[in-house]
Formats: sequence, structure tokens, C-alpha cells
Amino acid sequence: MNQETTVAPTAPKARGQRKTRQGKVVSDRMDKTIVVQIDERVMHPVYKKYVRKRVKYKAHDEQNSAKIGDTVMIEECRPLSSQKRWRLKGIVERAPALN
Repeated sequence: MNQETTVAPTAPKARGQRKTRQGKVVSDRMDKTIVVQIDERVMHPVYKKYVRKRVKYKAHDEQNSAKIGDTVMIEECRPLSSQKRWRLKGIVERAPALN
């Protein structure tokens, strides 16, 4: 009755596609956190007109590299704090330096 069964090792699960968004940094005053504003145009379901939708996300910036006015790419991640659910993926375009 005692039969030995071999279990094939399972490959680690590949993560699904994480959401990425591109927006503009509107605040970098917090330590290791930036606020990214994303502007979208969405069609209104009833009136069929395009409406501007503006959303702000708090994103984790480990090196404090992003500054106000930069265009950045953020990706979704696990909750890092009560409001942070996004991580800085990269800086797409730097803001022009003010002298």
C-alpha cells in the first residue's frame, strides 16, 4: 500500500502584466514619495462627449530622483503605505531647469 509518488517541481508563477501610467510630477516634497498627476480624456457614457479626467497617484521614489515638472512612468505594486500603491519605473523626460 505504501507507494512512493514523485511530485514534479512546479515552476515559479510568472507575474501578470502590471499597470503602467505616464504622468507629470506635481509634488516631490515628501521623502521617497512623489505625487504624479495623470490627465485622460474619456467619453461620457450618457452624453457621448469627451470629458477630462485628472487623477493623482502617490508613487515610491527610492532615490528621490524625480523633480517637479518631470514626465515619469509609474507601475503598480503592492501597498507600500496607506496611500502608496505605485512605484517609479523611470523618468521619461526631465523638466527644463529654471535659472
